[in-house]
Amino acid sequence: MFGAVYGDIIGSFYEFHSTKKRDFSFQFLSRFTDDTVLTTAVCEAILDRPEEIPNSGLHDRALEYAALFRRYYRRYPHAGYGGMFIRWAKGESFDSVNSFGNGAAMRVVPIGWAYPTLEQTMLQAKASCLITHHHPEAIHGAQAVAAAVFLARNGCDKAEIRAYIEWEFGYSFQLTLDEIRPTYSFTSRSSESVPQAIEAFLESVDYESAIRNAISLGGDADTMACIAGGIAQAYYHMIPDEIRRFCDHRLDSSLRLKIREFENKYSSLSQ
Repeated sequence: MFGAVYGDIIGSFYEFHSTKKRDFSFQFLSRFTDDTVLTTAVCEAILDRPEEIPNSGLHDRALEYAALFRRYYRRYPHAGYGGMFIRWAKGESFDSVNSFGNGAAMRVVPIGWAYPTLEQTMLQAKASCLITHHHPEAIHGAQAVAAAVFLARNGCDKAEIRAYIEWEFGYSFQLTLDEIRPTYSFTSRSSESVPQAIEAFLESVDYESAIRNAISLGGDADTMACIAGGIAQAYYHMIPDEIRRFCDHRLDSSLRLKIREFENKYSSLSQ
């Protein structure tokens, strides 16, 4: 989970100061954003109710995720949420929002760690979307990220991860980052940012290169680095100490403690 959060923090500056370079510097003004806040909300949802759900329990579980998203929004209202999410979070209704944004995909990394089967991982990822991102595009994006994390932590190699994501979600990974980068620009649409973030992981050689790859596309840098970094941590099992030091003091202490509690339960990666 810290892999996702650190990607968010490092990418936050470049969401508004886009770069096409991989050798960019880490910026003093970097901060955690809504990606971190809502990833932590997912951690809490799983810690509160770790049980697996049947298909018939999908709606009730969706309401549990949504209640925590709204609670965390109200606790951290200035973290940089999207407009549709803000309008929903400020209200009281739990009616579904038909968003196809990547906000559902940016927060599901904990789901990829918490469950013993890919089937349950996909079901929980769907539940986490149903209220705030009901559009099939957003659901597929969230499930793709959660599945990539699940496969990575269970020892699948990159060819296996790539093949599964292509087969299950219809994403194409035919273009390399060098082919994508020249014409790529900011978009928060799930189908136009999640596959690119996964490709950033697939072309990486370690954790740091995954987030550098994602940010260097010049798009939705914090979210794409959050996704790539979350998968990369599950795959490489190592985050450089200098990145931990840079990011940790930029992270709210209560968020850090909740994420660490989650990692202590679901992984051996907490430090």
